[in-house]
Amino acid sequence: DILECKLLPNSDLREQLLAQRFIVSKSPVREALLRLEQERLITVAPRQGYRVAPLSLEDACETFELRKVLESACAEAAAGNASTQAVADLNRFRTLDLVEGEDPTDTFIRYNRAFHSAICMISGNARLARITIDLIDQMERMIRLSVNSVPLAGRDALLKEHGEIIDAIQAGGHRRAIRLTKQHISGAEKRVIAGLTHAAVHA
Repeated sequence: DILECKLLPNSDLREQLLAQRFIVSKSPVREALLRLEQERLITVAPRQGYRVAPLSLEDACETFELRKVLESACAEAAAGNASTQAVADLNRFRTLDLVEGEDPTDTFIRYNRAFHSAICMISGNARLARITIDLIDQMERMIRLSVNSVPLAGRDALLKEHGEIIDAIQAGGHRRAIRLTKQHISGAEKRVIAGLTHAAVHA
């Protein structure tokens, strides 16, 4: 719910209300809150309780810079290490099939996460893949903000960018895979920064 912005940034979180919301006891709620704090998705203040972490410009910039380094490394490794079958399997991400009755934004975000995670998983470096996918998961709020700023028709351009990254990996083009991946993530960063600025969210 935090990642999907059903619980908005800066929202107060109460153990009892969360237990009722998810139909569980307080014990698993406390465990979840502890993990969410470790993942920097919530903050804890003495005598004030828990709160959904804000989205700040500083955090967005730092996180995107880290993602450029990690994910471009995954793309480079995939271009050099992945099997012929693994890179061929990326072709399924060249198109996006909308699910009847599902919000198109939710469909796109699920597809987008699957695409970027797939590249990490075929990199041949399990530790790098795990760290990068964890970061991608933590960034879902930012990615949702980025995607929300792109009209449905404009999302075809993002699919085209994905296709170009796939082409580079399938051709074994290490440098091109790195360049296209960084450009693609930079585009998302610009949309997120614009969205945060528009919403007057500051570090």
